[in-house]
Amino acid sequence: MILSALILGFMGSLHCVGMCGPIAFLLPVDRTNPYKKFGQIFIYHIGRLLAYGIIGLLFGLLGKGLSVFGLQQKLSIAIGILMIFIVLIPYQTFNKYNFSKPIFKLVSKVKSRLGKELQKKSPDTFLTIGFLNGFLPCGLVYMALFASIAMGSSIQGGLYMLLFGVGTIPLMTTAIYFSSLLKGGIKQKIQKTIPVFVVAIGILFILRGLGLGIPYISPAPATNMVSSSIECHN
Repeated sequence: MILSALILGFMGSLHCVGMCGPIAFLLPVDRTNPYKKFGQIFIYHIGRLLAYGIIGLLFGLLGKGLSVFGLQQKLSIAIGILMIFIVLIPYQTFNKYNFSKPIFKLVSKVKSRLGKELQKKSPDTFLTIGFLNGFLPCGLVYMALFASIAMGSSIQGGLYMLLFGVGTIPLMTTAIYFSSLLKGGIKQKIQKTIPVFVVAIGILFILRGLGLGIPYISPAPATNMVSSSIECHN
């Protein structure tokens, strides 16, 4: 399940290019020195991964709290259904509701800080830009956050978001270096495959929650064998 984060990140990274691309294009990289430019882009990605990892830890901790009450499997099924449901909703209908409104002021502050950082060129600037970029609202990030909750562990939740971020790196980097390659037919083809992969990942989470005894996909719920054996000896 944890590897689905890489797939979600990679397939959804074209969407990320659309959302975060303008920021990536405006990065104050050194265009005269290719080695320095690569290092600056690398630091930018480290900042994004750091932000995703922290968010994943927090949401994974939330999932752990729910799993304590025996809700982990039900939560996995609910999140899988939610991921599929969101994909099936027509974009026009979903776009009527701005889910960023509750955190609008925070997002405004992040964008304002990003604008200031984009005017600088110090090494720490690229780390800050990437870190702030990771907190901007994005539909694919929301999907990954749902999944990190279903992990039922702060460590696994953080790892899920970290791998999601790693999955976005190839296309995000390509967008910075070769923006023209992600235009036209290639972009449309990749965008069409995104809902398919999101539905597939949603189905995996549903199967995981059902506990059908399928290794790695739908493992059977753990039973309290230790306590049972102790009771027998007594």
